[in-house]
Amino acid sequence: MTARSGRHFLQIPGPTNVPDRILRALAQPTIDHRGPDFAELALDVLRRIKPVFGTTGPVVIYPSSGTGAWEAALVNTLSPGDRVLAFETGHFATLWRDMAEGLGLVVDFVPGDWRHGVDPAVVAEHLAADQQHSIAAVMVVHNETSTGVTSRVPEIRSAIDEAGHPALLLVDTISSLGSIDYRHDEWGVDVAVGCSQKGLMLPPGLGFNAISRKALAAAEKARLPKSYWNWTPVLDANERGSFPYTPPTNLLYGLREALSLLESEGLPEVFARHDRHAAATRAAVRGWGLEVLCADEREHSSSLTAVLLAEEHDANKVRQIILDRFDMSLGAGLGKLNGRVFRIGHLGDFNDLALAGTLSGVHMGLQLAGVPIDPAGIQTALEALRA
Repeated sequence: MTARSGRHFLQIPGPTNVPDRILRALAQPTIDHRGPDFAELALDVLRRIKPVFGTTGPVVIYPSSGTGAWEAALVNTLSPGDRVLAFETGHFATLWRDMAEGLGLVVDFVPGDWRHGVDPAVVAEHLAADQQHSIAAVMVVHNETSTGVTSRVPEIRSAIDEAGHPALLLVDTISSLGSIDYRHDEWGVDVAVGCSQKGLMLPPGLGFNAISRKALAAAEKARLPKSYWNWTPVLDANERGSFPYTPPTNLLYGLREALSLLESEGLPEVFARHDRHAAATRAAVRGWGLEVLCADEREHSSSLTAVLLAEEHDANKVRQIILDRFDMSLGAGLGKLNGRVFRIGHLGDFNDLALAGTLSGVHMGLQLAGVPIDPAGIQTALEALRA
C-alpha cells in the first residue's frame, strides 16, 4: 500500500469530514443510559436540535440511517393502500418512492429529468384534480443529493394550501439539514426526515423525524405496521430523557458538540457560508466551460454541485484519477447519471481554503483525464472567494 502524506480530501456529499472537536466528544467513555447523567444529555440534545429544523415541536432521534427515518415518516402517518404523490427529482426520490410502494402505499410518481426540482404548479394541478382528497401525503426531497437540485418547499406548501387539500407534506432534509435554510414550522411541513452524517458533521448512525401536530394526529389513525419506528414510545420516553431501546450514547455526545458548533457560528451564518461556497464552485465549473447539472437558477444546491460532462468523457475516470493522484474522493453519478456526472460536496465542516484545495484537485484531474477546460475557471472561483 502506498503511504500518503497530508489529509484525505473527503469531498463527497456525505458522509462529510468530522471536526476534531466532535471526534474527541465521540471518544468519551460510555455511560449508563438509565442514569441521571444520560438523561441530562438526552434532554439537552432533544431541546437543541429543534432550532436546526426550525421547529418548536418534537424531534425523534433514531439509531438509524436516513433510510430508517424515511420509513418512520411513512409508517407513522399512513395506512395500507393510502395514495401518495411523489416526484422523480433524482436517485433518492426514486428510492423513497420504491420504499413507499414496498410498504403497500399507492404512489403517483410524477416523472422528471433529474435536472429540476419539484414544480409547485404540478403539485397544484395534481391536488386540484383530486376532488375526493384521496392523496394522503405529498413526498418531497428538499435537496436531491444525487443531482444538486433543491426543491422550493415554501412554494410547494403554498400550492397545497391554495388547492385547499389536506394532504400531509413529508420532506427529506437529509442533505440540506444544517447546510441550507430549512424552516419546518414556518413552511408548514408535517414530517421532516434528517440524518447525522452531512450538515451535522457526524458519522452515520442517527436518523431524525421532526413532527407537526397534524402529523401526530395522523399517527393516531395510521395503520401501517410499525414497532421499532413507532413514534409514541419514543416520545413518551423522551419526556424523561430516556429511550425505549439502547440509545447511541456516544453519537449523542457528538451531536451535542455539533450543535454547539452550529450555535457558535449561528445558523444564518452557516447557511450564508454554504451559499458562498456553492456559488464559488459553480463559478469554477462554468469558468472551465463545463455544465452544472441543475438547470434552474432558483434551485441550485448549497450542499453540493453535480458537474455534467459531455458524453465522450467518463466522469468515473475523472474521479478515479483525482483519487489516485490527489487523494480526494468525489461523489459518483448515481442511477442513470452513472459515468455522466461527478459531485463535489461542499457542506459541513468546510472553509475557503478547503474549497480552494478541492477545486484545484478537480482542475488538475480534469486536465489529466483529457477533459478540455479553460484554465481561467479556477481563478474565477478564487476571485469569488476573495470578494
